Amino acid sequence: MNDTSSPAPIADPGWRRASPQKSLAEVNGTVAVPGKAGFWRKLMAFSGPGYLVAVGYMDPGNWATDLAGGSQFGYTLLSVILISNLMAILLQSLCAKLGIVTGRDLAQACRDHYSKPVAMVLWLMCEVAICACDLAEVIGSAIALNLLFKIPLVWGVCITALDVLAVMYLQNRGFRYIEALVVTLILTIGGCFFAEIIFSRPDVMAVLGGFIPRSEVVRNPEMLYLAIGILGATVMPHNLYLHSSIVQTRKYEPTSEGRREAIKFATIDSTLALMFALFINASILIVAAATFHGTEHKVAEIQDAHKLLSPVLGVGLASTLFAVALLASGQNSTLTGTLAGQIVMEGFLDIRLSPWLRRLITRLIAIVPAVIVTALYGEKGTNDLLVFSQVVLSLQLSFAVIPLILFTSSRQKMGEFVNPVWVKVLAWTTAGIIVSLNVKYLFDQATGWMK
Repeated sequence: MNDTSSPAPIADPGWRRASPQKSLAEVNGTVAVPGKAGFWRKLMAFSGPGYLVAVGYMDPGNWATDLAGGSQFGYTLLSVILISNLMAILLQSLCAKLGIVTGRDLAQACRDHYSKPVAMVLWLMCEVAICACDLAEVIGSAIALNLLFKIPLVWGVCITALDVLAVMYLQNRGFRYIEALVVTLILTIGGCFFAEIIFSRPDVMAVLGGFIPRSEVVRNPEMLYLAIGILGATVMPHNLYLHSSIVQTRKYEPTSEGRREAIKFATIDSTLALMFALFINASILIVAAATFHGTEHKVAEIQDAHKLLSPVLGVGLASTLFAVALLASGQNSTLTGTLAGQIVMEGFLDIRLSPWLRRLITRLIAIVPAVIVTALYGEKGTNDLLVFSQVVLSLQLSFAVIPLILFTSSRQKMGEFVNPVWVKVLAWTTAGIIVSLNVKYLFDQATGWMK
């Protein structure tokens, strides 16, 4: 059941079953790529998926970890944001390559490679990661609605479910409309934080020094906890599944040359988008460090930052811009999270439901726990939940990263597009850092519990 409107995957014997039905079949191969256009026109045609992916790198979970890191430790954790972003650029480029070359998203690739029990375990772990991610996104949106319009948190969480209708409407109009909305919201976030940096007047030399890695990050348990949270908030498991699917919305030529060109432009797209995400994440931490670090003001929650920004900086607009950016961030993330949930469910389970039902199910998986948690905890502790959700994401990350590297490093699966040796070294080094940090964190937690 192949979709003839989109490029066919390369024929290879590396999978346990034949080519599956296309991921996001209703939009697969629907964005035309001009055949003989110049570099910039082709780049514009391929631009879009990278920004949907970048959304996950600036979601409310990032805000919680970045605000906590900046207010507690100044600019020190900027190095973690930079390293995490470089890891993300590498891993997202591998996702694009996997989707373009094999015609499979990462979920389909796992199902077609591993035995059914292993694939089911990976699916369940991925669903846990998506729930943790969506918990951060919907709580972040609910907090923003509460700050701007005084809407109670529980009702704010329920309102975020309306993104299902937005995705369905825009996807029926064309995938480009979703991309346009996402880019607009990203520019809104960027503009707000550009203004916040101007207001906060950070020490430029201290900021530059913060990008230099320090061993203190690993030696200090509290700093390590936030570093793992930043890693989990930056390199997100569901983004790996999402990117490997949405790059297939482009109708590139189903030849080696066409695939090579598609990989090149998809990589440029995601790299530029993730550099913009780096600016926003770093901006959040910089504003927190410049405004709150070393002062008597304690920023334990996002609400605290909103309440203190205007009086501390002496700019009445600062708190409003902060809340507007948070709302744009949360809504952007729920849009892409809905798509990722659909991709994961379809890819691992190979089920075929109508689009509205698929999105409703994947949204409820996230909304129901978020409503329960918000009702139980209320405003007090929402920031702790946001940071904890990012640590959960980081702990789940290895189970998406390792299969991705294995698949793209297999000549049997990738043919001439297999990862070169230098990419394999960088990719496995990245996986090693992720696994090592998680093991170190779990060890510290276990020894803490035993004391």
